Amino acid sequence: MNKSENLPKLILVTGATGYIGGRLVSRLLELGYRVRCLVRDPGRLQGRPWRDAVEVVSGDVLDKESLEPAIRGADAAYYLVHSLAGGKDFHARDMTAARNFSEAARATGLQRIIFLGGLAETATDLSEHLQSRQESGEALRTGGVPVTEFRAGVIVGSGSVSFEMIRYLTERLPVMICPRWVYTRTQPIGIRDVLEYLASALAVPESTGRIIEIGGADVVTYGEMMTLYADVRGLKRTLLRVPLLTPRLSSYWVNIVTPIPAVIARPLIEGLRNENIVHDQRAAELFPDIRPASYRVSVERALARLQVGSLESRWSDALSSSQGDTPPVTLTVREGMILERRRRIVHASPAELFRVCTGLGGNRGWAYMDWAWKLRGMFDMLIGGVGLRRGRRDADDLRIGDALDFWRVEEVEFNAMLRLRAEMKVPGKAWLEFRMTPQERGDTLLQQTAYFAPKGLAGWMYWYGLYPFHAFIFSGMITRIAARAAREDTPRS
Repeated sequence: MNKSENLPKLILVTGATGYIGGRLVSRLLELGYRVRCLVRDPGRLQGRPWRDAVEVVSGDVLDKESLEPAIRGADAAYYLVHSLAGGKDFHARDMTAARNFSEAARATGLQRIIFLGGLAETATDLSEHLQSRQESGEALRTGGVPVTEFRAGVIVGSGSVSFEMIRYLTERLPVMICPRWVYTRTQPIGIRDVLEYLASALAVPESTGRIIEIGGADVVTYGEMMTLYADVRGLKRTLLRVPLLTPRLSSYWVNIVTPIPAVIARPLIEGLRNENIVHDQRAAELFPDIRPASYRVSVERALARLQVGSLESRWSDALSSSQGDTPPVTLTVREGMILERRRRIVHASPAELFRVCTGLGGNRGWAYMDWAWKLRGMFDMLIGGVGLRRGRRDADDLRIGDALDFWRVEEVEFNAMLRLRAEMKVPGKAWLEFRMTPQERGDTLLQQTAYFAPKGLAGWMYWYGLYPFHAFIFSGMITRIAARAAREDTPRS
């Protein structure tokens, strides 16, 4: 996209810690804009790759006094805030927040606001969630600052709560009991296309003050979204329609089967009774260069995130700076990925820890319960896997692409990080990562993270069935690695 000289130079992004906002910041920086992020807690941006490239201001859309200093000097602002996770009174908070922002925008002379709202048929029986999204757009317009309001339905991408609900239900349930809302039509849109619309609006002045409906290339039901997702993943799924399953009961079921809490699932499910299909073709007229992808392509793009190497920026929270800030062991599930992370503060340098970690495997073994690793290798060979027979290319050196027993070296950062990708037979994809971060007084924070992207119900059963055993092995492993590095007597053979 070509930028002209009269484009806004400083762009304010609210909701930068959220799913859309965090990715939009990267896109705006790529286009050459200066970006200011409004966040309640600046610490929540720790670990973001773009953190040092943006200006960060502390503020809260519910605190009117904090907004004017945050907005002042900006040419345009993205309003990407909503209170869905905040409980039953989220609608009232949404209205208060939007009005506060609208008044502050007018007082500071902001040129325009760009808002991402919800797509739905205009009706009197809109769910509270969809009604809140559309009324937030109205509230933002009350101050007189022109608002570009994009309205989108289900956003397809790793991290979108609606897509994650589809993902987890499909992955974990071979047979799905489907209430009526599963057969509501929708027009899902990929996250890449949403970001392109949002970012391109700055260079399309004709979009100012417009309500623009955006959607992908396909109109499908939620049931079809599940079956198409299953097809892309190579899973067989059966849908059983039932006449009665209220949004409340559905939300409890989603809460049990997925990581999404009922307080979030219920308003989302209530909104699924409303069709969200694009009827106004204004988006195609204003943005002719954007050709939204099909649902299948968007799913394939979302799942491709399970293939890439930059796991840390996608599935983990910002890293803490010391062991005292966070528990030594954490187990989380994010965007279809299970993460089991262990931390140790080690009285050794990053170089010493790196030497120990890159010395694992082959004749040296895996630091703890080596007999269990050998048993796993034998089992892998019996089922057609590579087992431990490959060993390692060099006793001391590791390079990207090296085979390491039943792992493959995926990434190496000298004295900082080693990531291995599993090539043994597992129902999913697995990685093991070691990361070394210098601390004060010559100590090093060692982080050992096991990542697992399960495929279907078998993958989830595999992980949780073996978790107690894996937890025991990985706990002993990091302890032995830390002890070896601290003694500075790593064996070399």
